[in-house]
Amino acid sequence: MAERITVKAAAKVNLCLDVTGVLPNGYHSIESVFQTVGLYDTVSVELTPSGISLECVVPEEFASADPIPCDERNIAYKAAMRFFEENPGFGCNIRIVKGIPSQAGMGGGSTDAAAVLYCLNRLTGKTYSTPEKLGADVPFFLTGGTAYVSGIGENIKPIADYSGRILVIGKGREGVSTAEAYRLIDSLPAPVHPDAQALKAAIQSGDKDCFKHFGNLFEQAISLPEVDSIKSVMLNKDALRAVMTGSGSAVFGLFETQEQAQICCEKLRTAGYFAQVCQTVSDAFTEI
Repeated sequence: MAERITVKAAAKVNLCLDVTGVLPNGYHSIESVFQTVGLYDTVSVELTPSGISLECVVPEEFASADPIPCDERNIAYKAAMRFFEENPGFGCNIRIVKGIPSQAGMGGGSTDAAAVLYCLNRLTGKTYSTPEKLGADVPFFLTGGTAYVSGIGENIKPIADYSGRILVIGKGREGVSTAEAYRLIDSLPAPVHPDAQALKAAIQSGDKDCFKHFGNLFEQAISLPEVDSIKSVMLNKDALRAVMTGSGSAVFGLFETQEQAQICCEKLRTAGYFAQVCQTVSDAFTEI
């Protein structure tokens, strides 16, 4: 039996994200189309007899924007702790090399947590029964690909594969906490809701213009000059569509060709933004 597994853990974007209401418990209901993308953290898990240790390698450009806790507050550490509470008799060493920006709306923490659960399952043959308790996005990353997501994020229905599309991911240094983002959503006087159902139907039917249904309600609530600037660069550099993901603050642009994407990426980097060309991918995890 292997004692260590290393995976590349994919980020996600919300091709469409709508907030449809507030539930009695204070949570918000959403409709969204989630998509894993080829921007990765590298997560290594080594099985040990007991205890949990966590090491994080964070690029300076990420660390300065939003310090990532590398202790029991980290969701990946919590994932291991919950797994061992349900499956005692093991411990592990975790090492995370960050490639996904934080406070970006790309699920960097959630994919790390899901990767730890995946690795521990592969190492022990055992599972953790309630990944949704770690965070709303964690169950999605255990499947990955293209999915229609509703409720508070717990209803995940895989839809037709939308992998292989060319994206540029751009992000500035500004960020918004998810709690603050939802508070701003609640105060919108007359929101114009994106149509996640229409996007789901367009992807299912293979409509090549389904990107026309991309959208994010949070863009109407959150005023971040960097988001507007990144979107403007993308659209001026031939993006078919440019949309903020999650509650911010990363933006993804969809491009027809790799060459167009590369030109846009270089323009964003010259302007001082994090930028990377990637593709939509069908798998959350790739063992390396």
